[in-house]
Amino acid sequence: MRNSSLEKEILQMVREAKEASYAMGLVKASAKNAVLRKMARALVSHADELIRENKKDLKAGKDRGLSSALMDRLMLDKKRIKGMAQCLLDTEKIKDCVGEVMETIKRPNGLVIKKVRVPMGVVAIIYESRPNVTSDCIGLCLKSGNAVILKGGKEAIHSNRAIFRILRQALEGTVIPKEAVQFVSSTDREAVAVLLRQDRYIDMIVPRGGEGLIRFIAGHTSIPVVKHYKGVCHTYVAEDADLQMAQKICFNAKVQRPGVCNAMETMLVHKACAPRFLPKMIDAFQKAGVEIRGCSQTRRIAGKSIKTATTQDWYEEYLDKILSVRVVNSLKEAIEHINAYGSKHSDAIVTRNKKEAEQFLKSVDSACLYVNASTRFTDGFEFGFGAEVGISTDKLHVRGPMALEGLTTYKYEIYGKGQIRS
Repeated sequence: MRNSSLEKEILQMVREAKEASYAMGLVKASAKNAVLRKMARALVSHADELIRENKKDLKAGKDRGLSSALMDRLMLDKKRIKGMAQCLLDTEKIKDCVGEVMETIKRPNGLVIKKVRVPMGVVAIIYESRPNVTSDCIGLCLKSGNAVILKGGKEAIHSNRAIFRILRQALEGTVIPKEAVQFVSSTDREAVAVLLRQDRYIDMIVPRGGEGLIRFIAGHTSIPVVKHYKGVCHTYVAEDADLQMAQKICFNAKVQRPGVCNAMETMLVHKACAPRFLPKMIDAFQKAGVEIRGCSQTRRIAGKSIKTATTQDWYEEYLDKILSVRVVNSLKEAIEHINAYGSKHSDAIVTRNKKEAEQFLKSVDSACLYVNASTRFTDGFEFGFGAEVGISTDKLHVRGPMALEGLTTYKYEIYGKGQIRS
C-alpha cells in the first residue's frame, strides 16, 4: 500500500531539484568552488555535532549486531571528518569540465557543430552505511553542475541528516539554490520505490551498497542506473613474482580495510611459487585474524586446519576478514578464474615478467587492473578525482571510479548562417 504523504513529499523534492538543475547549469566554476570551500569549513567547525549524531548510529548498529567491518564503515571521528572536508577541497581544485568543447566539426555546408560537456541534471544517490558518501556526493554533484537527491540507509540516518543539514546551510547566501541539494530523511522502504518512479525528474541513479540493493534498484526503474553489484577483487601472485613485494601487496589488499569493495577477496598463487609463498603469507593473515578458505593444494601446502573453499566462495564478496585462496597452474588459468568468478571491479597481478603483465591487462575484463600494486587504490581520491560517487562495473556510460566526468553528458551545439536542408 502506497504512503500518499511520503509520495507527495518526494514528488515536491524531485520537482524542486529539477528546477534547480536548470539554474545549476549557469553557475560559474569560481562560484561552485567558493561553495565547496565553505562546505569544507562547515564540516570541520561542526565536528562535535557530527560525532554526537554518529554515536547514535553506532549504538543502534551495535544493538543490531552489525559486523566489525560494517561498524568501521559507519564510524566518524575528527580524523574522518577532516578527511571528508579534504575531499571537498580536493574536488574544488579539480578543473571544472562543464562547458568543455569536446569536439568541433566543420561541415562543407558551413555548419559548425560543437560537442559540449554538460551536467547530467538530477542525480539520485541511494546508499548504505558510509556517512562520508553524503558529503562526497554533494560536493561532486555541485561541482559538476548537477542537483542531487540523497537517500541514505537507516544504519547512518542520524549522521547523514546532520551532514546534509550542515552542508545545505552552507548554501545560504550563495548563488547555488538550496533546492539543488535534497535529502530523503524517511527510513520507510517505500521512499526508495517512490524515487524509482520519478523518471520524469531524475536523470540518473547511482546506488551504493550491497548487491541486493543494486539489483533491486536496477530491476525496478526505467531511470538509467550506474551499477556496481559487488567487488570480488583478486590478486594473482605469478610464478616469478617478487615474493616479498607480493606479501606486502596481498596483506594490504585484504587487511588494511577489509569491509570495502576494493579489498581483495580471492588470492591466486602460481603452483611454482606456492610452496615458498603460501606458508608465510597465510601465517601473516591468520595472525591478523583473517580466516582462510583454500583449495585442496592450498590446504596441502599450508595446513589442513584451513577451511575448504567451496565453489560459492570464489563468487563471494566477504567484506570481512575472510579470504579465498587458490593455487593455479598458469597465468591462463588465473585469468580464466578471474573472468569466471570476478565482478569486473579491480584485479591485480604481481610479476616481474612484462609479457605476462601485458597479457593480464589485455585479457582480464575488469574496470581497474593493477601490476605490482594493491587493489585498494581503486578510489576517486586515490586516482586524483577528489572523491567519487561510486565505482562502476558497467561499461556504459562510465567505468571505474565515477567522479566529475561521470556525472556529465554532452550535447551538440550547431551554429549556422541560414542553412536549410534540401
